[in-house]
Amino acid sequence: MLVRVAFVDDHPILLEGLVSLYSTKADLDVVAMGHTTVDALNILENNRPDVIVMDLSMPGDSFAAIELMLATHPDTKVIVFTASSAIQPAVELIEAGISGYVLKGSSSSDLHDAIISAYNGETYITPGFATKVIVSMKTAELRRKAQQPERLHHREEQIVSGLLKGQTNREIGLTLNISEKTVKHYMTSLMNKLNVRNRVELVIAVKNRTSPRDRLAN
Repeated sequence: MLVRVAFVDDHPILLEGLVSLYSTKADLDVVAMGHTTVDALNILENNRPDVIVMDLSMPGDSFAAIELMLATHPDTKVIVFTASSAIQPAVELIEAGISGYVLKGSSSSDLHDAIISAYNGETYITPGFATKVIVSMKTAELRRKAQQPERLHHREEQIVSGLLKGQTNREIGLTLNISEKTVKHYMTSLMNKLNVRNRVELVIAVKNRTSPRDRLAN
């Protein structure tokens, strides 16, 4: 296994150090280096490395460049190598599809591990920092789920339709050819699902879930 890797960083001394250090690794082949986001895009186009390691704080829009790289060269794995320990940028980039997020305070073996992990289709985040990123991602996912309305089943949608028309439980039962007791069961289920306490709150919650066009149709 010989991983073709490129480094992009706008600090010349750091960049030269990276190239010099990792050129000695038996499992790595350093194929290119650059200083800007434009360099990174050109390297991908001309050298097609297996892995590209790049800083975020460089001339040009690094976030836009990374998104373009991921979209146009999915076979090349992107590792962000940065001094920034801000959580949100890391979360956004990992969700976008990068294969590694390594802080510049890490050891040389950490970055080497990240390169190999990326090449093998894994995602590597600096230990310690990874915990904060994962917690943030899980919290964001729980928040998104909480904001999504509970999906109603077909029969519940039918019950809701009658509710919006102002029908009583008996009238809804007659329309759907089910017993009034069954309608009451669905009403209780709907109140629990939409977290309301009574029929009035249920009507309000249902109206908030539907668009004006849907309500006119009912």
